[in-house]
Amino acid sequence: MKWTHWISALTLAVLLSACGGAKPFNETDHEEGEAHAAEEGHEEAPDRTTIAAKVAQDAGIRVAPAAAGIIADEHEVQGLLTPVEGRVAKVMARFPGPIRSLRANVGDRVRAGQPLATIESNLSLTTYTVPAPISGVVLARNASIGTVASESAALYEIADLSELWVDLHIFGADAQHITAGVPVRVTRLSDGLTAETTLERVLPGTATASQSTVARATIRNLDGLWRPGSAVKARVTVDQAPATLVVPVTALQTAEDQDVVYVQQGDTYRVRPVKLGRRDAERVEVLDGLKAGERVVVAQSFLVKADIEKSTVEEDH
Repeated sequence: MKWTHWISALTLAVLLSACGGAKPFNETDHEEGEAHAAEEGHEEAPDRTTIAAKVAQDAGIRVAPAAAGIIADEHEVQGLLTPVEGRVAKVMARFPGPIRSLRANVGDRVRAGQPLATIESNLSLTTYTVPAPISGVVLARNASIGTVASESAALYEIADLSELWVDLHIFGADAQHITAGVPVRVTRLSDGLTAETTLERVLPGTATASQSTVARATIRNLDGLWRPGSAVKARVTVDQAPATLVVPVTALQTAEDQDVVYVQQGDTYRVRPVKLGRRDAERVEVLDGLKAGERVVVAQSFLVKADIEKSTVEEDH
């Protein structure tokens, strides 16, 4: 069990204890269960527990009705953010000569026409101003005051980063399924920031180093939170198919080697074995065992499982 799960389970146990404990069954069900077990000659495993609404809320247990939904055929790939081609400019001196002033540093935002440097021409011995050719952010400053600017060396490099390319590397058979026009959710690996976009094209060549196919999308970056060179992952949705009944994958647990969910009725949470069909990263199709509208635990379902299993241990002792 992950530490976060262990801590949450401990929190639930404390909350239940503070409320005097939650019975795994109501008294009538428990007596009927014991009588049935005696007749059959064996003990039935508990299939429910009772958790007060306030305790469930404090423990983070959340429910939602089972309903129709969409199952997506998705592929997860990785890639890098790069400046859009044609939106990067090098700031060059028109005539060689000593650099008398520099007016921008790396990271500064500049506008087209803004003066960036003053150079004294070796030809005329007069100074002239070098303006920014485009609006954007200064990516590099390659000059120092007092040095001599040449006609072949860039003083600055500026990029318009209001949009960035997302170059995704696709391997193997995935390249045959991913085509332009499909939805893409891009996630930055460093902090989980996400953006929704559409795949624009699959490049015809192959990346030499990785031998991957490169698929390209564009993301808006008006606030500058996305930066060139950042590693990203992307979920590419190739197809979407309707399903009569779906639940989040967070609702699923396993009990006695069966897939189960937990159905809420008031303060009672019952185990419900289910037959599953298709799934994607977020949802799973339910083929049998559940009806539309039934309220299913979709967050902290492992806490409900733990409380039911706890009652089994207590009965064994």
